[in-house]
Amino acid sequence: MASLKLTRESILSGALHDSARALLGAGTRFMTAEERQRQIHEVIARAPQPERVWVFGYGSLIWNPAFHFVERRTARVHGYHRQFCLWARAGRGSPEKPGLMLSLEHGGSCHGVAYRLHPKHVATELDVVWRREMLTMAYRPVWVTLRTPRGLEHAVAFAANRAHERYVRELGEAATAQYLATGAGPLGCCADYLFDTVEHLRELGIRDRQLEALERRVRGLLPGPRAADAACVSLPQLKARAPVPASRPCRCCRPGCPARW
Repeated sequence: MASLKLTRESILSGALHDSARALLGAGTRFMTAEERQRQIHEVIARAPQPERVWVFGYGSLIWNPAFHFVERRTARVHGYHRQFCLWARAGRGSPEKPGLMLSLEHGGSCHGVAYRLHPKHVATELDVVWRREMLTMAYRPVWVTLRTPRGLEHAVAFAANRAHERYVRELGEAATAQYLATGAGPLGCCADYLFDTVEHLRELGIRDRQLEALERRVRGLLPGPRAADAACVSLPQLKARAPVPASRPCRCCRPGCPARW
């Protein structure tokens, strides 16, 4: 089902925006260019260390940041945890096959990856991040303190906007797993999003027990010989529960890939 790749080029060309608008319709509120630039300026103005701006990734930013950076570290944030709490009706979902996306919710802690931006290119690279993450303003940018192997740093992260219509309250693990197993859109399947997140966290030596439990549950719902291909299925097909193999190798981080670190 995937027909669009999430790259720096698809973000800057407007292809990502056009795809979302085509699926969601004219009634959906999108962030304007003026709003985007104003919010980025405000976020930079609040930077605890303007010469050291980091971006914290806890989902697909871990393996496919699509923006330029000068340093990458594993990091932990206290006061927020990773959770599937935003509807995906574009990207890795559609109005017919809605999925779920990760965001940060208050409480607990979250391991992920932090990227330091070049001081001269902070505004330019944050513009790429904003075009990607803030299309419908379902997230809210927050400054967080990172605990990294080399000490404390400060980063921009994206937490859930609880006032947004995409915000999901208390969905439950069983329902979450079903939406991840069936959600699919132009960027691919939600199951792949979950599997790739867990896989890349493991490669970094990071274990997220909640995500791993969810991964097992979603794999148990997927029929067919390959989990990746079987992820794009309809709800009635969930009754077929054939075993699935281990996750396939990452498509984005092979040697020579521009997103590889």
